[in-house]
Amino acid sequence: MDIGTITIILFIVLIAALLTGLPLSFVMGGVSVWFTYILWGPQAITAVKANTFGVMQNFIITAIPLFIFVGIVLQNSGLAKSLYDMMYKWFGGIKGGLAVGTVIICMLFAAMTGISGAATVTMGLIALPSMLRHKYDKEISIGCVSAGGALGILIPPSVPMILYGLFAGESIGALFAGGILPGVLLGCMFIIYVLIRAYLQPSLAPSIPKEERANWKEKFISLKSVIPPIVLILAVLGAIFKGIATPTEAAAVGALGSLVCAAINRSLNWKVFRDSCYTTLKLSCMVVWIIIGGVCFTSVYTALGAVDLIKDVVAALPLSRYVILAGMQFVLFILGCLMDPGGIIMICTPVMVPVIKALGFDGVWFGILFTVNMEMAYLTPPFGFNLFYMKAIVPEGITMTDIIRSIIPYVGIQAICLVICIIFPELALWIPRKLIG
Repeated sequence: MDIGTITIILFIVLIAALLTGLPLSFVMGGVSVWFTYILWGPQAITAVKANTFGVMQNFIITAIPLFIFVGIVLQNSGLAKSLYDMMYKWFGGIKGGLAVGTVIICMLFAAMTGISGAATVTMGLIALPSMLRHKYDKEISIGCVSAGGALGILIPPSVPMILYGLFAGESIGALFAGGILPGVLLGCMFIIYVLIRAYLQPSLAPSIPKEERANWKEKFISLKSVIPPIVLILAVLGAIFKGIATPTEAAAVGALGSLVCAAINRSLNWKVFRDSCYTTLKLSCMVVWIIIGGVCFTSVYTALGAVDLIKDVVAALPLSRYVILAGMQFVLFILGCLMDPGGIIMICTPVMVPVIKALGFDGVWFGILFTVNMEMAYLTPPFGFNLFYMKAIVPEGITMTDIIRSIIPYVGIQAICLVICIIFPELALWIPRKLIG
């Protein structure tokens, strides 16, 4: 049987297994074991064991639970409340200011944690009730929290970027550096959208009453709350980009720094530490099992000769390389509506990255495009994670339909940012070339 036929059968079986509702890690791992047994016999099963052991020996994976721990500690320690109070005092007096402050805090959280859920849940509990209490339109309020939280996987550090780097063989540091400008650009685009809507329709996002506005002394005093997060961001990213520490070592610095931030905020206690460790353990186990399943699946597909097949298919295509790139982005968008972003990375990276390199595109640049697309996946129904986060915490009376309607303009903005990154590759490549070479 030729490799093309085996490829078709392999992916049909994978999709059919996914449709049963089984966990992604077990589907990919189970399909890998089954095909290994059928194609190479029972003696080849030892290769699955070797792949699993290889995953557990990979030092870079240690960064994942450490970055998750940072996000959970900051979420549990009340740091976001201090940041929101500061933003409330500085931006509350302008139309749309509370939503703008919410996006800015989400950007700060993104630069500290590497995950989406921490900022989404925390700001949903703190900022959303405040905006609704001040007569903000519910769609603008919900949308800015959901979209702002999704920035957690684009602005470095980023757990999905670590996964992409593992499976694509790209530098994690270069991917982190490449996410800075697109992440800041996308956050600024969210802010501009909110300000324009508030200017054109003031009733949707009114300024807070004059009697609630802070004076200049209160504003400057409130700035002390932003010092610990900025120091933490500079410590983590600075250590990576200056070559002082690997991403894993920098993640350990971030974990320690998050505890220091919690202590400075006078909220570090045994309950916060215990709950943060427990939640980190649950999330990390889920991620690592997905990685194990993905590595096993990738190994089987590679052993079948997938790289040569893909290169031959690409060489035979009479299409422009940008048309192929656009087709890939569309496929990723559709998959993002249906699957977990981590699983999409594991399934699609081994297939798409060889194509991208055969077409002459940069792997780091494609990784940033991939991440922007996965950020959209956190918002797009029916399986967007942030939609479910928001549904769990919104006040009574707000429906899933309201939440989905609220994210539509933000998904459009993400799509525009994706196109901008395609047209101007230097947005993703300029900082990596300057910092890393």
